[in-house]
Amino acid sequence: MQFIEMSGKTLQQVISDNELPPQELNQLGVNEESVVRINRQGDIELRCGDRWDVIGGLLGEFETRIKRETGLEWV
Repeated sequence: MQFIEMSGKTLQQVISDNELPPQELNQLGVNEESVVRINRQGDIELRCGDRWDVIGGLLGEFETRIKRETGLEWV
């Protein structure tokens, strides 16, 4: 499976209001220093110690948004 990994701060910049509001991200444990990753299907995973937890998903043209905002490619 391929992912784009980023900080919680970057996720907050690329996410749309209709996907996960900032308050909900905070409740799920995402802060600016969090490590998150997104797979090609749009699932958002939060790094929690020795595991990754799925916390939500992205909608629509998320791939274009992610690549534009992060400058990263799938790995």
